[in-house]
Amino acid sequence: MVQDLTWWQISLFILDYSIKFVAIGWVPENRNPSASTAWLLVILLIPFLGLPLFLLLGSQHITGRRHEVQALAHDLIRERTAHLPDVPDDVTIADDVIGTFKLSRLLTGMPAVSSTEMGLFTDFDSAIRRMIEVIDGAKKSVHVQSYIFALDNRTEPFVEALERAHNRGVEVKVLVDPIGSWKYPGYYKLKKRLNRSGIPWHPMLPVSLVKLTWRRLDLRNHRKLIVIDAKTVFMGSQNLIEPEYQRPKNHRIGREWVDTWMELAGDVALAFDAVFAVDWTSEIYDTPEAPAAEHIEIPNDDTKGKNIVQVLPSGPGFTTEPNLRVFNNMIYQAHKRLLVVSPYFVPDESLLMALTSAAYGGIDVQLFVNEKSDQFMVGHAQQSYYHALLEAGVKIYRYPAPKVLHSKYMVIDDQMAMFGSSNLDMRSFGLNYEVTLITAKGSIVDKLVSLADAYRDVSSPLSKEEWSKRSFRQRYLDSVFRLTSALQ
Repeated sequence: MVQDLTWWQISLFILDYSIKFVAIGWVPENRNPSASTAWLLVILLIPFLGLPLFLLLGSQHITGRRHEVQALAHDLIRERTAHLPDVPDDVTIADDVIGTFKLSRLLTGMPAVSSTEMGLFTDFDSAIRRMIEVIDGAKKSVHVQSYIFALDNRTEPFVEALERAHNRGVEVKVLVDPIGSWKYPGYYKLKKRLNRSGIPWHPMLPVSLVKLTWRRLDLRNHRKLIVIDAKTVFMGSQNLIEPEYQRPKNHRIGREWVDTWMELAGDVALAFDAVFAVDWTSEIYDTPEAPAAEHIEIPNDDTKGKNIVQVLPSGPGFTTEPNLRVFNNMIYQAHKRLLVVSPYFVPDESLLMALTSAAYGGIDVQLFVNEKSDQFMVGHAQQSYYHALLEAGVKIYRYPAPKVLHSKYMVIDDQMAMFGSSNLDMRSFGLNYEVTLITAKGSIVDKLVSLADAYRDVSSPLSKEEWSKRSFRQRYLDSVFRLTSALQ
């Protein structure tokens, strides 16, 4: 008996160290140091659980058919925009801003074009009413894509507008992320409603043991956009669900998500429709020949709009983390002021270095976050960076609970901005499909600056003295969850 037990002990000991030995040389390959460290920590501490988790969740890149569809679409976009300049020829923009547009185009293929900003919506019902108004005037197509989409009293009128459009012969298509939406009762009501109405829809990146579709669960499509007739687009940070997210507790304590939608008109809508077409194609075709050319329309070089804008898609389909590279590039171009709004701020080393370097260099860096995060682990991981930020001179403003500030944007020197679905966290850089608008020279930047002013008026500044007095428990939890921030 003792001999048998000793044999098993020796076998487990050898297997344990074999897993650790292999992991040390395998996990870091082609991964950033943060992700490598987090995975190695899990595997070294609990190897028999950590290794299966790594095999299941360790790859942040899409492979197979989806990768081929993304690559074909990327080549098609480049081919169809080859005749267009990086920015419209007859506009005057600073060289460093042009450099950002060039970098973004190099990474994604999308050129900068002009666009008319039709409105910035910070009220949920106002945004929905305007969407319905445009959808009711649609002649050809309505394309809807949302990380979370659920039927409730606030979204019911929107769904009714989709049904009216479908019934009069408009092409209506809907994409929903099932992992993002499944925990809300209204998602199941929505699926039944769309099926009953005959509106074509698909879950994005679905996981089903029945249909034998399996992939890393936390590679998600986080995009939020609505394109009407390839002429008008609504995009931003807001999901298609009531601001209380269908939680009785949220209604009881007054917790609402504070979001922003933007309406744009002009050729930029074609670029957003191309992003939708790639995602739609990825869900409905079984062969990499898609997307068909007719699904991707490319903007003309029209400079009649009031803003110079560029669509920046990002996600596991890209191997270069285009949003992180472009955001860092923008930060390093700042000379006077940086306004950063992100509900989930978990930066990688490069982004943290860029922001703190700007602050050390005398630039007014202002970071807007939540007083209390709605996500326990992410909230503690985020707070673990506050000390370094405050030491560098970054001004941290905390939006008051129980509201949850969910807008996502950044403004550089009141001259250039990014706005969209992407947080400044490692999940948005590597794990989520995101879509961002890069903009300069126009009304969008001014409105985002004014919105930041409004956030600042109701937020509380965080001082180094106040932060140094936090409890040992909070310090400990912040440090623990910082170690896993690359996996969240």
